[in-house]
Amino acid sequence: MGRTKEIAKLSESQIIALAKKKKRYFGVLYDRYFDQIFRFVFKRLSGNEEVAGDITQQTFMKAMANLEKYEDRGLPFSSWLYRIAQNEVSMFFRQQKKSYSVSIDEGRLMDVAGEANLSNHMSMDDQERLIEAINGLKQEHQDLLELRFFQEMSFKEIAEIYDITEANAKMRTYRILEKIGKMWEDKS
Repeated sequence: MGRTKEIAKLSESQIIALAKKKKRYFGVLYDRYFDQIFRFVFKRLSGNEEVAGDITQQTFMKAMANLEKYEDRGLPFSSWLYRIAQNEVSMFFRQQKKSYSVSIDEGRLMDVAGEANLSNHMSMDDQERLIEAINGLKQEHQDLLELRFFQEMSFKEIAEIYDITEANAKMRTYRILEKIGKMWEDKS
């Protein structure tokens, strides 16, 4: 068994400690999380593979450059990477001055509808209305909903990404759901 394979079997915190001492060990973290972070960025860019690859690379370069600043707060290392990736995507959109839409998974759409106290049995027209309502939200609100419902992250993980408390992440999410519910009632 090669040295890299042995290192890959270490715990996340052990690999991070090694990578803080010698940057070459960061490659193990890169290999472990690249696909996950790429998919996260790719969805936010509505399938732009080339730019997603560039932003994912920037994310890992920033993570490696700032690894000394990383503190284990009881959350997966990936939460820290998601935060960096989210910042990189936001910076890209500010530079491009483009808006984008949340990638919708129909199965998860019903979760949003349920949490927003909308009908449990939605027609295709209702689902399209809900998608329009989500796409009409501010970018940050779309991001929160996508993280919670489509990426299936916990409030604790979302809080880590946004550097807010878990209670604040929950409150923001439910305020957005209330807003969707109000928009739904107003259009009914």
